[in-house]
Amino acid sequence: MLKIAVVLGSVREGRNGEAVANWMLDFASSRNDEGVEYELVDLANYSLPLLGAKLPEAGKEEAQATIKAWSEKMASFDGYIFVTPEYNHAVGGALKNALDYLNAEVNNKAAGFVGYGSLGGTRAHENLRLILGELQVADVRTAVTFSLLSDFENFSVFKPADYHADNANGMLDQVIAWSTALKPLRS
Repeated sequence: MLKIAVVLGSVREGRNGEAVANWMLDFASSRNDEGVEYELVDLANYSLPLLGAKLPEAGKEEAQATIKAWSEKMASFDGYIFVTPEYNHAVGGALKNALDYLNAEVNNKAAGFVGYGSLGGTRAHENLRLILGELQVADVRTAVTFSLLSDFENFSVFKPADYHADNANGMLDQVIAWSTALKPLRS
């Protein structure tokens, strides 16, 4: 059984990412890929402290438990689909910070990208490729890119165009293939 996480990488209040991540999870699950299980992992459920910041004694134990839970959750998957907005031509700070807590947990696994923004999150994808390369995560070529201009009504109500299904299927096929190929390296 392959376990693939759909990681919602935005924690912003009023975020568009929740609708996008739920769409991706529903789309992936509806394919009924044999031997593949998809699960939503919402970064907002992990109040990770800023990596390297001094933690107050009162919250240190809780912060360490959150870091451990994040690490264990991400280690439990064979591959990832990162759903991310593009902020200032890059991935959002919350996702970058969360990834900085990981290393061995994600080594030799595969990742695909779903982005949204004025240019579909493509620059955030390119930024993620650099980060994940350092973490020894193989990223796939095909990505899903939703435009705030054409896939969201009033920039907030998610109404994706039908043509995104082709890229979603291609990206999922690649993530499954790479996750399967890399699994023996982790045995």
